[in-house]
Amino acid sequence: MHTDRLRIDTFSYDDISFIRELTNSPGWLEHIGNRNINSDQDAIKYLETGPLSSYKVHSFGLMRVVLSSNNQPIGMCGFLKRDQLAYPDLGFAFLPEFQGKGYAFEASKALINWASKNLKSNYVLAITSQTNQRSIKLLDKLGFEEIHPVTMNNQLLKQFQFQFDRP
Repeated sequence: MHTDRLRIDTFSYDDISFIRELTNSPGWLEHIGNRNINSDQDAIKYLETGPLSSYKVHSFGLMRVVLSSNNQPIGMCGFLKRDQLAYPDLGFAFLPEFQGKGYAFEASKALINWASKNLKSNYVLAITSQTNQRSIKLLDKLGFEEIHPVTMNNQLLKQFQFQFDRP
């Protein structure tokens, strides 16, 4: 998948160091939580049990987002299927130096467009911590509407829903 500035692609084992960097960034730790990815082995396990497994099971998952200009990985964006949620949910995370530049919006918009054509559901969801104002603002800009909160891992989260315009 391509946008004007980004390339969105599947993760691979080549992304081990990037996964370690992203999952230990301040925003990830504050809003997503510590996943204890402190070694290459931890990053491999994260990839295998997360994105790589999701591609096989669901034909979608979190994707690597890179700058088209220099192929630098800057974040992840994609859909997860959680047992607790009725529909796939949009997730995204970007390295601090690439936040606030419209990349998350650009990647999310491209993935929502993909989902409208490829997912069988009329809805996608998104969840975020109650205090993650940056994500809440982005979801609002993307056209998500806040619905009832959801509790996951003993944490009360805001839940949002996006409905596809289909004939």
